[in-house]
Amino acid sequence: MFDINFWGEVYGCLVALKHLKQRAGAIINMGSLESDRALPLNSFYAASKHAVLAFTDALRMELEHQGVPISLTTIKPAGINTPFPQHARNFMAREPQLPPPVYDPQVVARAVIRAATKPQRDVIVGGGGKMISSMAKHAPRLTDRYMERTMFEQQQSEEPARSDRRDALWDASQGVREQGDYPGHVMKSSMYTSAKQHPLITGAILGAAGVAIAGAIGLATAEE
Repeated sequence: MFDINFWGEVYGCLVALKHLKQRAGAIINMGSLESDRALPLNSFYAASKHAVLAFTDALRMELEHQGVPISLTTIKPAGINTPFPQHARNFMAREPQLPPPVYDPQVVARAVIRAATKPQRDVIVGGGGKMISSMAKHAPRLTDRYMERTMFEQQQSEEPARSDRRDALWDASQGVREQGDYPGHVMKSSMYTSAKQHPLITGAILGAAGVAIAGAIGLATAEE
């Protein structure tokens, strides 16, 4: 887990730095919602993603101290409809699945592209992820209780664990699909992430909506 999730990103950053130090650019590391808040049953995965966030934050400060013109962003996806559950080694009695809400991989891709052109410190992909991150920050014990009641069940499907399943713990999996087989609703966009990455447009829309609402209220009052 650490060889891929952590050291893979560290070595990638070191190689990128050699090419970008003189030309400027952006380095985007793939963290997770679990960079901010660990979920039960995901201890080692969450630990690796915590490590990615810590490494990225420390490297950002070091580069700024040296005056190196490279931006660093940590992308923090929530549940994304990739083959993630099929790639994981399963020790549960039932087949694993993602907890809702679940988002399309394209939502993450758009966040990465935006961060490459408009530097940002970090981006949580999915409003559901932002909710969990905020709960963990402001009410950690309440978040524990919420997860204890919901996350064990939500991360297991109704299908019994398959004895013939092939995971990707020690060997590469077959195929390179980006889409998973999540059985529930998959969200094609995230209003939260869009608002976070386009604050001026969002502010203009909210401002226009506010003017329209105020006008409607004023008109209704005048008619009364």
